[in-house]
Amino acid sequence: PPPAGLPGDPDPEEAVSDDSSRHGGRVRGFPHERGNWATHVYLPYIAQEEFLELLELLVSRARTYVPSLAAMEEFHLSLSQCVVLRYHWIEPFVRSLRERLAAFHRFFCVADQVKVYTNQNKTRTFIGLEISAGHFQLLELVSEVDGVLEEFDLPTFYKDPSFHISLAWCVGDLSGRLEGQCLRELQDIVDGFEESAFLLRIQWEQIRCKSGNKYFSFPLR
Repeated sequence: PPPAGLPGDPDPEEAVSDDSSRHGGRVRGFPHERGNWATHVYLPYIAQEEFLELLELLVSRARTYVPSLAAMEEFHLSLSQCVVLRYHWIEPFVRSLRERLAAFHRFFCVADQVKVYTNQNKTRTFIGLEISAGHFQLLELVSEVDGVLEEFDLPTFYKDPSFHISLAWCVGDLSGRLEGQCLRELQDIVDGFEESAFLLRIQWEQIRCKSGNKYFSFPLR
């Protein structure tokens, strides 16, 4: 069930301003409207100390090409785009997700390929670790999440998705600076990291949905 703390109306903090200076220059993908809750389905990744050591090495090297690069503070693998839910849709949306995802078991992925990404409107650039094993299971999950999104007439996930865990980001399209030589150096760091083979084999144990400031968890069997 949804958390008991779900109020009858959207929380006041949902009515925030779109001042990009408050969040590192990031630009909203869609304008904020009261009663609209930005919603995202994903697999959360809890970073271990060794992962943060690898992250520090990668970001330090990448900053020699793009000094404005910032390390991510939380890590996840997306199973949906960020979509807009009306407040009264949240509970039935979460209920439908829970029903569709109930049969899935825990599984492993390997995330060991460094790749550069930009968002759809080219306002942000990311460095991520792309999945090299476990793609089939992720596509099965996305198929079920897409089914829920279609029920609510919401955009489904990307065709032929590149599943990845974002590590760092910067404002603007700076992919040209990060690809080529920089990308090769970052891949060398990952390949040469002592704990890499163990560290980047990830077991997923739960799926989460974030809607506004509310979190919902769906444990895998």
